[in-house]
Amino acid sequence: MKGRRSSRRRRREERKEKKQVLTSSFDWNDIESRLNMTAKYIVSAVLGSFAISYSFDYLMADKKIFGGTTPKTVSNKEWWEETDKKFQAWPRTAGPPVVMNPISRQNFIVKSNVEA
Repeated sequence: MKGRRSSRRRRREERKEKKQVLTSSFDWNDIESRLNMTAKYIVSAVLGSFAISYSFDYLMADKKIFGGTTPKTVSNKEWWEETDKKFQAWPRTAGPPVVMNPISRQNFIVKSNVEA
């Protein structure tokens, strides 16, 4: 019985010593250097992933490594202008006239006359 108590005390004392060593070795400079190192790896990984995704996008969309062509309806400026005129010429029966593609025009309601 006596041997058990002494071994328990010994273990308890060893745990206390370990705790003291852990708490006394706490250093803010160490944490700061680890955070700086971590930030370095995170930033480089994010920039690397952007570079890889941009290069794949360029190869697939612009260089068309898997084949295919850009449709004329997308690449022809004249076709786009005619389509835009057609959309704007559509009659509206409800409310004031609005722009059919407001994002490209950056205005949402077109008023034909100024109301006082």
